[in-house]
Amino acid sequence: MKEIMENLKDRLKEKGYKLTPQRRATLDTIIENQGKHLSTEEIYDMVKKKCPEIGLATVYRTLQLLDELEIILKINLDDGCSRYELNTHEDNHQHHHLICVKCGEIIEVEVDLLETLEEEIEKNYDFKINDHKVKFFGYCSKCQ
Repeated sequence: MKEIMENLKDRLKEKGYKLTPQRRATLDTIIENQGKHLSTEEIYDMVKKKCPEIGLATVYRTLQLLDELEIILKINLDDGCSRYELNTHEDNHQHHHLICVKCGEIIEVEVDLLETLEEEIEKNYDFKINDHKVKFFGYCSKCQ
């Protein structure tokens, strides 16, 4: 976590920003809940416990800034709200998500099974792919 904070401080400084207590609390919350794909409101509710004076607008702005700096990723899981996760992907490829249509559980799939397909598409269509996003909808083991 210390390495993440140092990286964040460096990126913020490069862009002329400071690591304020509100930004730190927001990022800490995302780090502490890694893998949970939290919405803005969920992040706000958690951050408010650490920083009672923080407003929802500050959390929105902080998330937008962290996304712009590619420290976090904004993801759309087709549930009507934006969700966020820590950007731990050095290769610029996002992982895939399994989404249970009954309970809403989100499972991350770290294995990238589409590399061969990407190569085939690039070759056959003269198209350079830099990323892809895949979401699978179905029923988790508890809801089957």
